Amino acid sequence: MLLIKNIGLLQTPVGNTPARGAAQGENKKLRDAALLLDDGVIKAVYEDGELPFCGQDVRVLDAGGRLATPGLIDAHTHLVFGGWRQHEVPLRLRGASYLEILRAGGGILDTVRRTREATEDELYERSRAFLGEMLQNGVTAVEAKSGYGLNLDHERKQLRVMRWLNITQPVEVVPTFMGAHAVPEEFAGNADGYIGYLCEKVLPAVAEEGLALFADVFCEDSAFGVAESRRYLLAAQRLGLGLKIHADEIEELGGAALAGELGAVSAEHLIATGERGMAALAKGGVTAVLLPQTSFYLNQPFAQARRMIGLGIPVAVASDFNPGSSPSLNLQLAMNLAYLRYGMTPEEVLTAVTRNAACAAGMGERAGTLEAGKQADLVLWDAPDMEMLCYRFGSNQVHTVIKKGETAYESHGAAAI
Repeated sequence: MLLIKNIGLLQTPVGNTPARGAAQGENKKLRDAALLLDDGVIKAVYEDGELPFCGQDVRVLDAGGRLATPGLIDAHTHLVFGGWRQHEVPLRLRGASYLEILRAGGGILDTVRRTREATEDELYERSRAFLGEMLQNGVTAVEAKSGYGLNLDHERKQLRVMRWLNITQPVEVVPTFMGAHAVPEEFAGNADGYIGYLCEKVLPAVAEEGLALFADVFCEDSAFGVAESRRYLLAAQRLGLGLKIHADEIEELGGAALAGELGAVSAEHLIATGERGMAALAKGGVTAVLLPQTSFYLNQPFAQARRMIGLGIPVAVASDFNPGSSPSLNLQLAMNLAYLRYGMTPEEVLTAVTRNAACAAGMGERAGTLEAGKQADLVLWDAPDMEMLCYRFGSNQVHTVIKKGETAYESHGAAAI
């Protein structure tokens, strides 16, 4: 057992389902708190200086008056990829759009070439290093999408890397198959034919091997239209995969409405989503996974987070870590942007990167909150409260990360609060 005592403030959302509307901003706040952890699970939560009677077999960790929150969950990443795309930045600074670069054979297709060239071992080592950096920033679980292979062998290669990462390091990886990320060069001009190939060959193989929990599609101009996206998602649903959709990142094609129609677990990006799309998300109970770092990096508008919360749409916030449109894996930066550019409260932000993120990743019943019976994933911060975490940016305020009841990362030299 592990007893964590002298927690200045324990702040957590509560519940196993996505928080929506006013509930998004409801956090439990316990002063002078303590946590008793046993076998990777939270056994009990205490407040007001209360401590359990513990025998000699209980280890004690003094939190030094620090803030404790659930471990952060990054609910949208493209973790496994080859190469980088720094050469695109001068093109964008000269006015080239994301879609113009993609149509010219760059963008996602450039990363596809580099990912196909990389060996499974090379992709594993890169991705493991990325997860190590995420852990140091307080992240205890990530959702990771394939989509840089775009054929049977290389999509499976990406997903096998995710499976191996889950076995060999502490950050949990939730695998999503995103073969419908772009039309590969061998299917140029034939998006419908490529969707047919995915539905008939790749999706069944992925499902049979148990390589993914979800399927995702990029419903966007120069990628896949609504009809193609529906065909792909319905095929995935028949195979038992949960549904996700990249929707309305650049133009409102109807991806958000499709997510609501199909009852997708999440719709992601949603920069261009209007009232019709938001109404569909609310009616369908879809979690909106918003990606403020992408808006910042591409100099695009920011999604209407306040409007979505007002309409009762559960909002999660994620990094969108990828080599083209968000080459940052720092979820703390996404939290800062959600506070400063979305206008979300610190309580809403915490819910967005814990409880709602856990639900978007299919982990809501076991992770995302600090409650008895939940997985013992938490962060001790060199900060007194969530207001400080949201206020400061550019500095890592993590002191200690606990994963399944064990210390997974501890900073050095930080003073007590």
